[in-house]
Amino acid sequence: MSLSFSPSKAAAFIEHWLKAYLADTGLSGWVIGVSGGIDSAVTSTLCARTGLPTLVVEMPIYQDPVQVSRAQDHIQALENQFPNVHSRRVDLTGVYDGLVAALPDDEDGSGGLALANSRARLRMTALYALAAQRQSLVVGTGNKVEDFGVGFYTKYGDGGVDLMPIADLGVLSAIQNAAPTDGLWGDDRTDEDQLGATYAELEWAMSASEHGSKNWSPRQQEVMEIYTRLNRANQHKMEPIPVCMLPDSIRVEG
Repeated sequence: MSLSFSPSKAAAFIEHWLKAYLADTGLSGWVIGVSGGIDSAVTSTLCARTGLPTLVVEMPIYQDPVQVSRAQDHIQALENQFPNVHSRRVDLTGVYDGLVAALPDDEDGSGGLALANSRARLRMTALYALAAQRQSLVVGTGNKVEDFGVGFYTKYGDGGVDLMPIADLGVLSAIQNAAPTDGLWGDDRTDEDQLGATYAELEWAMSASEHGSKNWSPRQQEVMEIYTRLNRANQHKMEPIPVCMLPDSIRVEG
């Protein structure tokens, strides 16, 4: 898949955009969760390159050891390269256990996804607590396919952020061989295991659905069906929160 932009120019543009946005807020820096995945690695590096205070946060909840090791290695590399980067480890396993214990028993086993999403929401809460302490913004790590294509994120979890610097980026050729993971299950399952298609395939479907071409192979047809199903099911995440607006006819002056 060819890129429609220069990675170096895109990085420089995003760094400038980040600095300009922060200057308008009057706040001082960034707080970002690092999971060991490619999206958080790219986003945290872009934030670090702004030269502004950047807090990278590891928030394990029964995390797969491989993900933990990758996150720690990335954090160490950032701290070694950028003097404006600092890190914090906030182990939320006990908090998560307390939440699970407080909830009713999941008798039919249907609450697995709900509990997985609760991990993301606990992490969001921790990030905003740290950001408030530091007068900083919480930076999102979602990419274009996740955020605007299939809605593959947790509402009010990793979707609860102040800004999204890479949400207009698709699948970069340099990272297509990586196996992204949301880190919500405590094992080594990848995003692609859960979605049934790769991000490169879903990016193709996102583009093809916008251009109307239908001369597809059997696999492309399968991917398009996956994309269409997820896009439709997750519109509630991607659209603004609906507000019930009362008509003038039932308003009472007073």
